[in-house]
Amino acid sequence: MSVNTQQQWGATLLRWSLGIMWMSHALLKLLVFTLPGTAQFFASVGFPGWMAYPVFTVELLGGMALLLGIYARQVSLLLLPVMLAAAWVHLGNGWVHTSPGGGWEYPVFLSVASLVQWLVGDGALTLRSRTTMGGAA
Repeated sequence: MSVNTQQQWGATLLRWSLGIMWMSHALLKLLVFTLPGTAQFFASVGFPGWMAYPVFTVELLGGMALLLGIYARQVSLLLLPVMLAAAWVHLGNGWVHTSPGGGWEYPVFLSVASLVQWLVGDGALTLRSRTTMGGAA
């Protein structure tokens, strides 16, 4: 297996993992906390409650796009502010995600992973990619 092939598959595994994580975050809001409950939480931490609905939509559709390989680089950048906001919300809870209220380590890790996805590209098995960053697909 060539180095280029290994890099493509590495990018693909990252993309699939991120897609599953983003969809999981969306479904947690829908199936466990409920969207009205998520809206109440958003309001309790200083965000407009109505933002829960577009955040849910962006997480679900963005996760699906990553999983399928549809403009993965662009989607990774689109999702980045969502997870950075989550990290900001959890900042006061400490570092470890298992802290009461959840720490900031996991949201920061997913933010960095999304940034890395943007840097390394779509990987293999994409439905639709877009060339960016100096011609690399």
